[in-house]
Amino acid sequence: MKKCTLGIACIFFSSIFGNIASAQEPALSYFITPYVGYTWYDNDQDVDNNPAYGLRLGYNFTKYFGLETSVEYTDTNYDTDNDSRSVNIGNYRLDGIFNLLPDSQLVPFVFAGVGGQYIDYPSGNDNRNAATVNYGAGLKYFLDESVALRADIRQIHAFQSVDDIGDRHDIEATLGITYYFGGPDAEAAPNPKPIVQAAPAPTMTEKAAVVAAEPEVVVLVFEDIHFDFDKSTLKPEAKAILKRNIQLLKENPKTHVRIAGYTSASGSEEYNQKLSERRANAVKDYLISEGIITADRLAIVGYGEMSPARYEASPQDLLSQAAKANMRVLFEIIVK
Repeated sequence: MKKCTLGIACIFFSSIFGNIASAQEPALSYFITPYVGYTWYDNDQDVDNNPAYGLRLGYNFTKYFGLETSVEYTDTNYDTDNDSRSVNIGNYRLDGIFNLLPDSQLVPFVFAGVGGQYIDYPSGNDNRNAATVNYGAGLKYFLDESVALRADIRQIHAFQSVDDIGDRHDIEATLGITYYFGGPDAEAAPNPKPIVQAAPAPTMTEKAAVVAAEPEVVVLVFEDIHFDFDKSTLKPEAKAILKRNIQLLKENPKTHVRIAGYTSASGSEEYNQKLSERRANAVKDYLISEGIITADRLAIVGYGEMSPARYEASPQDLLSQAAKANMRVLFEIIVK
């Protein structure tokens, strides 16, 4: 039965593995997973195989690695030739999780950990406590940037504390929904103040990039300029951001600025390319009209929906936090 179960799980995982789309396992985020499952108990336990219910809480330190703790409850039956009565089983675990393809919508992972098990046998039988080691594998399928379906299958090795019962092995398969929260949010992050820093070679930051290697390079870090959906019109707050950076441009008269426009994932690639160029031009025209910088020091480039600031798991959600973060213009600046 156990080998059959493992085989079925492998076939299930393989059958859906072909439909991989772009996604990302969020780093520096908390997650919670309510789940249901089914446990096949070792025959030495004298308890029936039965559904299990549990809850996991965890934290991703990186998009590759996280830790989670879980508690689980099963209501089953103690079943021998002479007796059949209700039995409660509790499990608690601490597991480390390693995500194998964290930048995919379908994320395979492996895990291992330690824990304990308690079996509340009927009166007249000794209750059993056991330390456990468990390991297994699973898949997460992201519905959007903060919600994923999750399937696990695990082997549980229990070290029995009762002398006449040896160590035992159980198998468990579960399905749950994982909710992520508390990670970095591009929209909620405070606006950084413009800074100037020397660099020996071109470097890339989230806010600006050096576009060519020159004898002297200065990276000017600006606040992002964001736009409404399908718009290239500068909003009042965008103009205020540009004005805050006027002095920095004036203090660096040798700077040449390339204005880079971006869009969200919704819409065709061709349309988004043109929209990103219109957004870059809107910033360029404003800088010239305000007398901030002369036209000969400016150039524009449109990146369309390429190199997004945040992954959009649901492009049809036009006003998601990820989509808003991608409707932007950045400055790519070089000193000659």
